[in-house]
Amino acid sequence: MDEEYNREIAGYILSIFRTNPFVVMSWGIDPKTVKTIELGLEFHVQGFKHTGLVRVTLNEGLDLFEVSLIDENDKIVNTIESVFCDNLVAVIDDAVEKTDNYEKSICEEYGITTESNLCESDTGQPTQ
Repeated sequence: MDEEYNREIAGYILSIFRTNPFVVMSWGIDPKTVKTIELGLEFHVQGFKHTGLVRVTLNEGLDLFEVSLIDENDKIVNTIESVFCDNLVAVIDDAVEKTDNYEKSICEEYGITTESNLCESDTGQPTQ
């Protein structure tokens, strides 16, 4: 496979990530691990739901992405196929970061309390 073409695809994936930088930052990407791979990009994350590698590759035949989550033992633990470019960030966020009670998880992780009790509700759901 042409190395320049792989770099173009990796650059395209990064450009998609730049459309929502705050979400991407929440994944805990280690910048030193971001690398171009055949038909895609790979990087290490430290999310609430997944810590390990994320591999994003282009399925050229379908013109869609495939996202693979790889644990610390180099075992693929989940693969999400047929991801459209406009859903790529959301799909990775759901797989890496988003928990059922995400706001509560954030508050507990960082010791955040708010006057509006965003992090403390009887229903387990955030209050407005």
